[in-house]
Amino acid sequence: MLERGSKQGLATAIRDGMKLATGKYIAVMDADLQHPPETLEQMYAAIEKGNDMVIASRYMAGGSAEEFSFFRKLVSKSATFIAHLMLQETKVLTDPLSGFFVFRKGIIEQDQINSSGYKILLEILVKGSGTKLVEVPYTFNPRLKGKSKLSVTENLNYLRLVFGLSGYRPLKFVAVGLSGIFVNEGILYLLAYSGLFHGAITHPVFAAIPSIEFSILTNFAVNNFWTFGNRKKGHLFSKAARYNMFAGIGGVINYVAFVLLTLGISFNYLGLNLLGIFFGVFANYIFSELFVWPKENELKKVQ
Repeated sequence: MLERGSKQGLATAIRDGMKLATGKYIAVMDADLQHPPETLEQMYAAIEKGNDMVIASRYMAGGSAEEFSFFRKLVSKSATFIAHLMLQETKVLTDPLSGFFVFRKGIIEQDQINSSGYKILLEILVKGSGTKLVEVPYTFNPRLKGKSKLSVTENLNYLRLVFGLSGYRPLKFVAVGLSGIFVNEGILYLLAYSGLFHGAITHPVFAAIPSIEFSILTNFAVNNFWTFGNRKKGHLFSKAARYNMFAGIGGVINYVAFVLLTLGISFNYLGLNLLGIFFGVFANYIFSELFVWPKENELKKVQ
């Protein structure tokens, strides 16, 4: 037993416990009885079948989180959606944010755990070598003493952890999108305002089409090399076609908004085009993660 003299956070407690553990398996659970100890027997039986990790889930059939308020459930579901989107290793699980799990010792070293919060499971899923997972249902019991660890600070720590584990892809994607804005606006300016070209294409409504398409293609090239550079699977032209198709949805929204704003409001064309660009950014990122550069997931959920 290890008794620590000061409050140093759950992550450090788990790391210290891993150093002392001598058995084949390591169990992580809260000590306030919200995680029912009797579930450990079922989890032990499951990991003894050759699995690398057993996760107790509140959200699979048979599980529940009765204490959660509507707001707490909304926060939990939103956090799960973010994990599933940005860390595709977690998509095989119904409850990737569970704090109640058992794993085979050796699939991850304690020095690989860097988070200061309580979502240690995410790091083990992303960094660990285990591939065979199984979930068992459990009921998250009402709290008898103490208070929830959930706070604004913990939520921010969670987002920081997910961003870090994702390789900061969303920030890279946004940065590429910002560069695409300059490409889009620059070509629109050259075609419609610079006086270098003459003819029908110089009207802003027509000049917006090639400026949008060229920015889509340059964004794809940079995202393929930088944002998703570690995902090499798939033919380049196939990925380019998918990206152009999905980004084209945002491009159509961009173009329609630009035309409507151009025809209805007397503002600078470049400013109106800039406003239209932002309509499709979020959807483009989701499509890129899930369909253009999907990660080949080695983790398998055992039924």
